[in-house]
Amino acid sequence: MTTTAIIGLGNMGKGLAKRLAGKADLVLSSRNLDTVRSFAATLPAGVTVLDIDAAIDAAEIVVLALPYDAAKEVAAHPALAGKIVVDISNPVKPDFSGLAIGHTTSAAEELQAAAPAAKLVKAYNTVFASVFDLPATQTAKVPVFLAGNDEAAVAEVEKLVAASGFAVEKTGGLDAARLIEPLGMLNIRFGYGLGRGTAIAPTWQTL
Repeated sequence: MTTTAIIGLGNMGKGLAKRLAGKADLVLSSRNLDTVRSFAATLPAGVTVLDIDAAIDAAEIVVLALPYDAAKEVAAHPALAGKIVVDISNPVKPDFSGLAIGHTTSAAEELQAAAPAAKLVKAYNTVFASVFDLPATQTAKVPVFLAGNDEAAVAEVEKLVAASGFAVEKTGGLDAARLIEPLGMLNIRFGYGLGRGTAIAPTWQTL
């Protein structure tokens, strides 16, 4: 079973961990290990808690469940070379009024530049954290949009997405993150700015 490390235990990291616990060889890490241990104790047995360096070393897939700026710091870690790195961030402005970067580049592409020997895959950025708390039967058709240049890495993340109870929508190479991240921002606008709440997610329909 592929070992997956989740770095960062904000709402997104916790939500993904709850979906994957018991379904993947899972390693959790954050700067505050006491908090990580307390959270891990609420999950099914078999979840490992390690510091960030050890978690990266132990994993084949590393999920950066971090805001963009923090993810960029971790992306510079030399041990990420050769590993599949999943970016779930939306590079939003501090006041959430829009994206800080986009259209000519993306958070995912900038993280790939910071970790040139890693296999970057964009995923989960259009899913609100609260959606992870719904029963998996309600999210089975909710798409997670994937973008990445390495087809084998994208295929591995596709398995992770399926294990976490979502559908997969592949969008092509990593440059597609320039489109997926604005979609994430639109979802944020619907959810917060236009009062739709966070029990929403974008999807595509065949008519």
